[in-house]
Amino acid sequence: MTINVYTEQTPNPATMKFMVNKLLINGSEDFATKESAEHSPFAKELFKFNFVNGVFFASNFVTITKTEDAEWADIEALLKDFVKGAVESEYKIKEDSNAEAPAFEGSDIEIKIQQILHDYVRPAVEQDGGAISYKSFDEGVVTVELRGSCSGCPSSTITLKSGIQNLLQRMVPEVKEVVSEAL
Repeated sequence: MTINVYTEQTPNPATMKFMVNKLLINGSEDFATKESAEHSPFAKELFKFNFVNGVFFASNFVTITKTEDAEWADIEALLKDFVKGAVESEYKIKEDSNAEAPAFEGSDIEIKIQQILHDYVRPAVEQDGGAISYKSFDEGVVTVELRGSCSGCPSSTITLKSGIQNLLQRMVPEVKEVVSEAL
């Protein structure tokens, strides 16, 4: 199989989404620091580039966050070639990778919130090169964690309040507010 890689801009100008025509991972993995990539051969190699500041994998893409001093025009082609070679060489994203279906836990309301986030919000957030995960539900407040291109993205607050909060409030009347936990 010939591996094709193409890039997509994300709402976060510091991140670029590198799409491949092959499933890389079921779920997602976020490596926000070089140290966190210790058990990911793929991410570890990406962090060897001094302009890589973060790596996030989901389904068929890797979102790469660059350092402030790097310009996409200078590094995009190099990263595209690297991602192609890494996928062709079957670099592992995680050494101890066992894919599991999501297990939702908590009260009936918490399970419903997690299911909505998984079924409706996650695919949309992944389109922009990011990921969302449920953290907690307490006294009407849903706390989520945004990763990948969504972490630090200027438009993530609008997405959170206008999109996710409105959807959850319509589908789960007990939800009063949605907040993002800072990483």
